[in-house]
Amino acid sequence: MQNFMKKAALALIPAALFAVGSISAQDPITIVINGTGGVELQWINEYVAPAFEAQMAEAGTPVDVVANEFVGTGEDQRQQWVLDLGVGAGADILAFDGFWLPEFVDGGLLQPLSTLVGDAATEWEGWSQIPESLQQILGYNGEIYGVPRGTDARVIWYNTELFEQAGLPADWQPTSWEEVLDAARTIKENLEGVVPLQLNAGTAMGEATTMQGYLMALLGAGEHIYDFETEKWIVSSPAILNTLNLYETIYVTEQLGDARYQLTQDGRDRSFEDFSQGEIAMLVEGDYLWRGPLAPTGGNFPMANRDEVISFALMPAMEPGAGYRGQDFVTISGGTGFVINPNSAHPQEAWELLAFMYSQESLAALQEIQPRIRARLDVPVTGDETMSAIVDEVLPYTTIRPQLPDYNRVSAEAQLMTERVVSGEMTPAEAMAAYDEAVTALVGEDNVERIPVE
Repeated sequence: MQNFMKKAALALIPAALFAVGSISAQDPITIVINGTGGVELQWINEYVAPAFEAQMAEAGTPVDVVANEFVGTGEDQRQQWVLDLGVGAGADILAFDGFWLPEFVDGGLLQPLSTLVGDAATEWEGWSQIPESLQQILGYNGEIYGVPRGTDARVIWYNTELFEQAGLPADWQPTSWEEVLDAARTIKENLEGVVPLQLNAGTAMGEATTMQGYLMALLGAGEHIYDFETEKWIVSSPAILNTLNLYETIYVTEQLGDARYQLTQDGRDRSFEDFSQGEIAMLVEGDYLWRGPLAPTGGNFPMANRDEVISFALMPAMEPGAGYRGQDFVTISGGTGFVINPNSAHPQEAWELLAFMYSQESLAALQEIQPRIRARLDVPVTGDETMSAIVDEVLPYTTIRPQLPDYNRVSAEAQLMTERVVSGEMTPAEAMAAYDEAVTALVGEDNVERIPVE
């Protein structure tokens, strides 16, 4: 695959560039990208960088592209970008999670592409191929701040070999929480040493707790974290209590999951590793798990037999029809991309690099090694039946997080609420009361909503 990428990149380099004296003597501009890793970093280094550098040299503006891997959690990255941007530093291009945007924009740390780059950005051909909903992954208050990678969806990943060993069907699809719990109970009874179910909780996993754990359960209980009609944060309700009761059942009452994953700093990575080794039977996670950590080539915890033994099921509502918007199944989508640092000395060249990265040709090369849901409609998912199934079967049920400045802080309180339950520190009712108090203090009494619990 590496040879393919190198050949593809070199094919874009005009032969004239190899002639003596054909490249400008101008010193190259260095454009630095921070925050990427894995297959994406490979793609940038082996395909994007050589092809873009050649293109710019031919145009008379030689550049050097430097891509730096970021090692750490999403929260580590967010804090680093706050520090860098706050002191006028940082790389030219930054990998960025869309839900951070309101906080960064309101804090004066980012500027829209229309301001930083101007017409070259606003008139880019790629926007016609990116749906408005996906453009808004890196949009806020009517302005666009970067280019989205694409989107994702969340499901229950499960090991079919473990299911069959426990006497469960390999083509399993639960229709209620009770059916999920029954499968976990069967695994616990029949497979010693296997953790039946992983549903993210706790503060150590950061936003992964909110997206992969809390919201997946809360949506199944019929509610979102925010009421988009009343424009208020829901801080107390039967749905929240049912969600916390589910956590208590899994981690405290019946011990169908291992609370240690939720309470240690490297718990998420440990859960990925243990799942890859057949030590966890079910794991609620985004399609990132499939195309990233478990990828046979390039994954941190590669599974050579991934395609044969790992399958997914839709996350069911608590009961059929009881999910968010009356759905039988639920999921939620996020989105990430790249923004240009307002402190960059070369914003125009940084934009040219971003536009090149997200051209149809460049993304088609990336799809060869990591098929996923890209932002561009003219770059379909191909060559991966599982990712194609995510698009067809899961995305129709999806929703997104509220793009609001207070979301980060409310999300952190939701993480703490789940931690208090799975650690046994508080009962679900006590944890919800503490969440109510904390969120009310953050956003104000006028901005919260309480639904009576009978």
